[in-house]
Amino acid sequence: MHRTLRSKPWLSLLAFTAPALLLYTVFLLIPTIGGIYYSFTDWNGLFRHYNFVGFSNYVEAFASDSRFIYSLFYTLKYVVVIVVLQNAVGLSLAVLVESRMRAKSLFRTLFFMPNMFSVYISTLMWSFIFSTVLPQLAEKTILHFLDQPWLGSSSMAFVSILLVSVWQGAGYLMVIYIAALQGVPRDLQEAAIIDGATPMRKFVHVVLPMIMPAITVCVFLTLNGSFKIFEVVYALTGGGPGYSTEVIAFNIYQEGFARDLRYGYATAKSMILFLIILVITVVQVSVLKKREVEA
Repeated sequence: MHRTLRSKPWLSLLAFTAPALLLYTVFLLIPTIGGIYYSFTDWNGLFRHYNFVGFSNYVEAFASDSRFIYSLFYTLKYVVVIVVLQNAVGLSLAVLVESRMRAKSLFRTLFFMPNMFSVYISTLMWSFIFSTVLPQLAEKTILHFLDQPWLGSSSMAFVSILLVSVWQGAGYLMVIYIAALQGVPRDLQEAAIIDGATPMRKFVHVVLPMIMPAITVCVFLTLNGSFKIFEVVYALTGGGPGYSTEVIAFNIYQEGFARDLRYGYATAKSMILFLIILVITVVQVSVLKKREVEA
């Protein structure tokens, strides 16, 4: 047996990876293939009998489901804003932490701590803050601008979702950016300062090109996570007021499990979401990878 493994390295590789491949196949690959198949049916998720309907689920999603189209564009708007906000805040926090030499560990822990909490529990906490704490704070202080319908209007609900998402995820990106900033050579920064570069010019022309690989990773993570946002909307607004804050994942959940029990149709929407994420992610990674090479 040992001689066989030595003479054929691929057998030893297969032996080590077989458990992981088995779990991947059973819990991810097979359900994915099953989901693709059920997206072409009218199965309701409960009964054995269903009909093969071809591409009619996909046609219906784009041709007559205005609620799905709205959730698609609403999700795209959220993705664009949150990718910019989370990365800007995460990078700013990383620069701030790196500039505080004495309290670096304390600030790093404080800013990363929200990421350690459950998203659902954190969102319930923020729901209490928006509905109770902020109005009372506005009433008893001069901060009257805090008395807003945070969850009662579509525009303010969007702002509330953004606040919770940035608070939850910026700390994780901060850790990645800190690791990238620590890898920027000191001599390059000192040379830029000696040449008369201002702190902003040094950051833009020296530091930023050096941390492009970290930016690629962080934008990739933010894109994937923001397209699949569910818990924040579910716990904070429930898709309301009306369905004005309904994102794609929540629309799929409502279609397949909570409202209509159209599992096949909901699976077709999931496939559409998967293809959108795939295309945008491939484009994003290829564009930023070219920037890394140029840098």
